[in-house]
Amino acid sequence: MGIPGNSELTAEPETTIRGAFTLLMANLNISDDRPVIPMSVSEPSAFPCFSTSHIASDAIAEAVQSTDFNGYPAAEGILPARRAVAEYLSQDLPNKLSPDDVFMTMGCQQAALTILHVLGGSKLNILLPKPCFPYYDVFAQTFGLEIRFFDLLSEKHWEVDLDSVIAVADENTVGMVIINPGNPCGNVFTYSHLKKVHMCRRSYSLLISFLIIRSIKQYFHISPYPPSFIQGALPHILAKTDKDFFSSVLNIIKDAANSCYEGLKDIPGVTCPTRPEGSMCLLVKLDISMFEDIKDDLDFCIKLAKEESVMILPGISVGLPNWLRVTFAIDPSYLEDGIKRLKSFCERHSKRA
Repeated sequence: MGIPGNSELTAEPETTIRGAFTLLMANLNISDDRPVIPMSVSEPSAFPCFSTSHIASDAIAEAVQSTDFNGYPAAEGILPARRAVAEYLSQDLPNKLSPDDVFMTMGCQQAALTILHVLGGSKLNILLPKPCFPYYDVFAQTFGLEIRFFDLLSEKHWEVDLDSVIAVADENTVGMVIINPGNPCGNVFTYSHLKKVHMCRRSYSLLISFLIIRSIKQYFHISPYPPSFIQGALPHILAKTDKDFFSSVLNIIKDAANSCYEGLKDIPGVTCPTRPEGSMCLLVKLDISMFEDIKDDLDFCIKLAKEESVMILPGISVGLPNWLRVTFAIDPSYLEDGIKRLKSFCERHSKRA
């Protein structure tokens, strides 16, 4: 895990999410008595309305106190945890998963690392969407893969530009990353569009939404172990957490997505091309020509943090200059206040003002 971090440091700070976040934090006005509105990094658990279920917290506490899960787990994960995941995911599948189909990882970053490590090799390339969550390109380069980008079309609900896929793929393309629901775009691909993507990719290119089991098993012998006590609690969490908990959280996020989208409509100089359908963020296009003293998306976000204590990520951090990545999975009152402050900022810096 150390190598990707070092590689990330070679980039300009604003071109990474962590770097941009650190830069914005450093530019907050400490004399502002108003609360900071965190619309940059998706971290809903910081707000009470998104608190985890007591079923989960109690199960984790019990797993720790039992001492049954002390020590190193199996490299691929604890069998009861893998079995619970397989059963949970198989509820709506015609072909049921077995525990051998499931491998436990320390979050999505390690899962991405695992896939790209298996696919890595000299003279090979991988296709990534643009915009894209930035860690994929860092990880891919770490394992010797050339990065090639295909476009997502904002005017078509962020669908894949099929012509751009055909243009960049060749006989050395080993994979194509599809992020669905989309991060950072907030879109959800339709089934018919995904079929077109599947048909247009080269037949020798892996569409990354599954793993090659035999190769993965070899990798897990050298990969870090996921925390054993979390795995110990997982069967109880999946079996006992009420569906109402998930529907309640999803309804809060859905309301927040709609409020954010509708609130942005009245703000000069920014445009949200599509209503978010998934994820916890959306992309907003900046019209720099409408502002008096804003030179680009990074300048916009720095001044917004200084003047309004609102933190929004510049689009350059996800590969799309002069766009903004806005997180809306925060407390509803914070979101409402953040939209008001953003509007005030844009009106103040607008040429029309």
